[in-house]
Amino acid sequence: MSDARVPILMYHAVSTEPNEETRALSVTPEAFAEQMAVLAGRGLSPLTTAALAACWRSGRALPERPVLITFDDGYEGVHRHALPALAKHGFPATVFVSTGWLRGPYDTGGGLDTMLDWDQVRDLAAAGVEIGGHSHSHPQLDQVSDATLRFELIHCKEIVSDQLGSVPVSFAYPYGYSSRRVRQVVRETGWAQALAVGNALARRAQGPYALRRVTVRRSTDIGEFERLIEGRAIARTFAADRALTKGYAVVRRARQTRRLVSRAGG
Repeated sequence: MSDARVPILMYHAVSTEPNEETRALSVTPEAFAEQMAVLAGRGLSPLTTAALAACWRSGRALPERPVLITFDDGYEGVHRHALPALAKHGFPATVFVSTGWLRGPYDTGGGLDTMLDWDQVRDLAAAGVEIGGHSHSHPQLDQVSDATLRFELIHCKEIVSDQLGSVPVSFAYPYGYSSRRVRQVVRETGWAQALAVGNALARRAQGPYALRRVTVRRSTDIGEFERLIEGRAIARTFAADRALTKGYAVVRRARQTRRLVSRAGG
């Protein structure tokens, strides 16, 4: 199964009443529970990000019908609502935390909604959930300086290591954005694999630092969810997203060029 195409599901908040900033990328607890039941009913085999990457790195066979369940940012509903649904089916998952957004001693106040605290993160880890990194303050990493990029990656890793007593190995790019420079520094700072977005199935050929995910959001009904995990009609489902992403990429490149020109002139 070295050429397997694996659905990596990307969730954010799991909440009954999300705020406006997180609503579109949230799912209700009921929807999440139903989606986990679909995975179980169809015989899919959830893996952590580290386990998938280890299989592909070593050439070991994947289980039948692999799937990954991932969460970005670190919202409190992952502990309150998602963990019981995962535990019901014995499913592992990966939570990528922005360490400066979590409640506790490192909180920068940037969290978009109610965030996990470190006791809850430890509960998740004890339940078999892989805790990965999502930077410290959640910037667009390809738009920051080399010094800031290294700080974001190293500080995040150090905080997770200090709080959990184990070094995190999996990373997810904030906003899904990366570049060759970002991927190189992610590797240099000791992360073993990293996830983007891309809204496509993951393949070994993408390499360990650019694995793609598919977005699950509040508007994802159960029929669309079933198509996502089967790899059907993904391009059509996310056509509008890709058009917006391409347009925004042009804007971001223009901004970056202006900054570089400004620095050169100054």
